[in-house]
Amino acid sequence: MKLEVITRIPKQSQRTTPLLFVHGAWHGAWCWENFLPYFAKHGYEAHALSLRGHGESEGRDGIRWYSGAHDYVTDVAQVVDGLRKTPVLIGHSMGGYVLQKYLEKHDAPAGVLLASIPVMGTTGMMMRSIKRYPKVTLKTLLFFDGGYLVTSPEVIRDAFFSDDFPEVEFSRHYARVQTESFRLMFDTTLLHLPQPQKVKTPLLVLAAENDRVFSVPEQKATARAYGTEAIIFPNMAHDMMLEKDWQDVADKILEWLKERGL
Repeated sequence: MKLEVITRIPKQSQRTTPLLFVHGAWHGAWCWENFLPYFAKHGYEAHALSLRGHGESEGRDGIRWYSGAHDYVTDVAQVVDGLRKTPVLIGHSMGGYVLQKYLEKHDAPAGVLLASIPVMGTTGMMMRSIKRYPKVTLKTLLFFDGGYLVTSPEVIRDAFFSDDFPEVEFSRHYARVQTESFRLMFDTTLLHLPQPQKVKTPLLVLAAENDRVFSVPEQKATARAYGTEAIIFPNMAHDMMLEKDWQDVADKILEWLKERGL
């Protein structure tokens, strides 16, 4: 599979362990535009992939039935295998789910879950979506098409961003939002829930106080399942890496990596 990988190399390399960023549903490698140069500035070789069917990666035609637990995990494994050294994995939303499933069978120096699909899956998210966005959610379920959830800019703004997120910036991001796998819903509600007992890699769990996609209690439960505590960022919405205070999130990751000697 030909996958898009965006890379930023530090001018003076200080860190020996690279980073690999995995995007969430309806996104692509583009969503790490703040994080990649920032982490490279701090000495990390930083990579972000677009999973198959996303961004500039091939496979858009088959995206409806890709499995998050198999196809997307295979994509992560492909990119990891092509790096000079096993990276720290950082996954947002669906990317956090893919990261969890990858780590059930693979080791990594460390992992970061950023507003991730929780260990109990997406049933809670779907219930909230039906209540908050009934029309597009019901269309998604009736027509087996994850694209309906992103046809409305009002829904995307409400779900992913804070109320005061700049309109110019939102328009730029919305133009890059795309359809998503419908099969992923089965993976994350019934078929392939995360199995924390299989994961040996230490994880950092970060969550947003005003996340309308995954609740703070769900994030705290995910952290407990991995033997840690979730760090909650106030006045922040789901797309933590694009919100106005994204640097606070990046700095917490840097601090945690430094504590682990990475």
